Amino acid sequence: MIAVMAHDQPYGHAMDSYSLSAAAKINLYLEVVGDRPDGYHELVMVMQSVGLADRVTVRRTNVPTIRLRCDHPQVPTDATNLAYRAAALLQSRFPQAAQQQGGIEITIEKNIPVGAGLAGGSVNAAATLVGLDLLWQLGLTQIELQTLAAELGSDIPFCIAGGTAIATGRGEQIDTLHGLDGLYAVLAKSPTLSVSTPWAYKAYRQAFADTYRDVKTAGKTRQERLHSSPMMTAISQQDGPAIGRHLHNDLEKVVLPAHPDVAAVRAVLEAAGGLGTLMSGSGPTLFTLTNSRAEAETIAQQMRSRYAESELGLWVAPFLPSSLQLVEG
Repeated sequence: MIAVMAHDQPYGHAMDSYSLSAAAKINLYLEVVGDRPDGYHELVMVMQSVGLADRVTVRRTNVPTIRLRCDHPQVPTDATNLAYRAAALLQSRFPQAAQQQGGIEITIEKNIPVGAGLAGGSVNAAATLVGLDLLWQLGLTQIELQTLAAELGSDIPFCIAGGTAIATGRGEQIDTLHGLDGLYAVLAKSPTLSVSTPWAYKAYRQAFADTYRDVKTAGKTRQERLHSSPMMTAISQQDGPAIGRHLHNDLEKVVLPAHPDVAAVRAVLEAAGGLGTLMSGSGPTLFTLTNSRAEAETIAQQMRSRYAESELGLWVAPFLPSSLQLVEG
């Protein structure tokens, strides 16, 4: 369930603007199954929303255009931005509402680091879809929003709801799980490092294509196995130490050798303690899980001391039950 729905203004009482907190996601598990006919990879993932969030505001304007503002200089504000594309998609699918409602202004206040493998752009697009659904009083269901989201990008359907979920296909098929309570992630990312997601998957294909399986049969079999795997057992039992032991990301096999700086930070972060350490998505963000905020803060402080002369970004982020939350003011 989208968290904003519980706080939604009743239809018939639409506001002129809506602001949403849009949370980052990490991958607790990422397995590459093989090549899909559409050119993407067949994936099996476990994704989790965490408490590091952008703020996305959608506002009605009198000028019949889409205008996007962002306080981060590296974020594009034109039609290449996923949030802009989300607004354009709704304009094209609901032309009558778009004509009646006028123009759209989207404002993104960035806290999620850019190019970090944390789905910042995707969750901004998800927030735009949900915000415009509220602003235009479309009354779309979660399934309808996720269907639209899948046209924009693989991570965006997850970001509509968030929480804890299995994602399959190219990442757009979402099976929501019972949320994890009380776990924290210490996130670490250098502002000078970025990893291209297309490069990571291309490099993985070049290195491991001989291990790929027929996705028509292997993808479904792997999904079924994941449901009965030690990771799923650990999640169902809310067993933090077991979750930490079963963290897995196939893309580490190509990203870490190609980016020794990322591998070095990973080793230091892992040595600092916690339940387990992993690279999120295609990186370069790394995370360590803990059972408490106090433990997470201790590890973060150790890392700040170790990297006092660098600009390594560190965040302590609790696990969240959803990606999006309506915020006041």
